[in-house]
Amino acid sequence: MSDFDLFKTTEEHEELRAAVRSVSEDKIAPHAAEVDEKSAFPQDALEALVATDFHAPHIAEQYDGVGADALATCIVIEEVARVCASSSLIPAVNKLGTMPLILGASEDVKQRYLPKVASGEAMFSYGLSEREAGSDTASMRSQAVADGDDWILNGQKSWITNAGVSEYYTVLAVTDPEGARGRNISAFVLHADDEGFTLGEPERKLGIKGSPTRELFFDSVRIPGDRIVGAPGEGLKIALRTLDHTRVTIGAQAVGIAQGALDHAVAYVKERKQFGKAIADFQGIQFMLADMAMKLETARQMVYVAAAKSERGDDDLAFYGAAAKCYASDAAMEITTDAVQLLGGAGYVKDFPLERMMRDAKITQIYEGTNQIQRMVMARQLLKK
Repeated sequence: MSDFDLFKTTEEHEELRAAVRSVSEDKIAPHAAEVDEKSAFPQDALEALVATDFHAPHIAEQYDGVGADALATCIVIEEVARVCASSSLIPAVNKLGTMPLILGASEDVKQRYLPKVASGEAMFSYGLSEREAGSDTASMRSQAVADGDDWILNGQKSWITNAGVSEYYTVLAVTDPEGARGRNISAFVLHADDEGFTLGEPERKLGIKGSPTRELFFDSVRIPGDRIVGAPGEGLKIALRTLDHTRVTIGAQAVGIAQGALDHAVAYVKERKQFGKAIADFQGIQFMLADMAMKLETARQMVYVAAAKSERGDDDLAFYGAAAKCYASDAAMEITTDAVQLLGGAGYVKDFPLERMMRDAKITQIYEGTNQIQRMVMARQLLKK
């Protein structure tokens, strides 16, 4: 391998892209507008992704998964997001929910849950944020109290993606109220049918309407002791390590949304005629397209580099994961906004997907850490050197 091979995706990655694009265009894109309009979970997308093993590609072969690397997983998410951001949250959140297990759980816990996600039998969500503990995760109030070998959980979680369709949830809670802040939190696996575990009403959102977002409520939920993820007190450390890896997937989602918007905008301006010629012939339009494509390709390269670092477990992943997520999501917001502008009135109505893509792009600047938090993460990494 020459040094220059390091700066291109492999043939296998590009074959994967083509396969995911085909499934996305044939099975997912036709339902995207209806999913958004009705705020309906994209069941057709789930079935198509499960049938092709694209629903949780990150799970290793030893747990009956396909063992896709971090870059391959990002390509899956990117290509699905290109046609439907809501549907791309199926593979993205399956990774988010299971990553704490992959990073910190016992082999018994991994064997118990990961094969079920790999087979498509179950989906996995992630419960970290609370009403008063969003960016400040260490201030969470949910508590789990030891009761023999078990734990009794009380509290709530907010903004939980795919809540209600997931069978399992990784949930973080304080287990030592008198312990050091941040080192007194543990992680557990909850089941959807655990007694005392209920859900709030679906949030009414600006975008990603097909992916349900709900609160989780815990009223004296008894959690068997063998469902703890890692050792007591390791929960927040595992949770933050998880985000280092999964922020890269949000960058991939942002890249996919932006690519979809750019593709539609380019096709439109080549067909739309004003003043006797296609508006693509006007230099002002060409400059907009060039800037959009430049930002998009920069974002893609940042995401792919961060994905490679995630796969290797590089020490500087925290910086690169935050940078990729932050830049790609800011770029997606700018690109989708410009795409709407290029379509003019047509971009503002639901006859075209651009307004949906613009609405969907906004969340990528917010979840898995706001972009203000990403900048704090990056600055801390720089100042540690």
